[in-house]
Amino acid sequence: MVCDICGKKGAHIRKVTETYGKGKNLLVIENIPMVSCPNCGESYFTAETLHKIEHIKRHRKGFAVERPVEVASFA
Repeated sequence: MVCDICGKKGAHIRKVTETYGKGKNLLVIENIPMVSCPNCGESYFTAETLHKIEHIKRHRKGFAVERPVEVASFA
């Protein structure tokens, strides 16, 4: 795969988990495909992936499954 940032071959897809919002509005989206390039070190979402994330956020009730989440503070 060619990196959109540096234009070199070798970029690959890895699955990540991202959180959006906080408190009662916290939404965790798992298995998001992120492009990662070992040449330039950049990682990014494609436009298609960003559109899908926004769709999930707007229609979260249709996608989300409620699960308890433990939260720890670093400090």
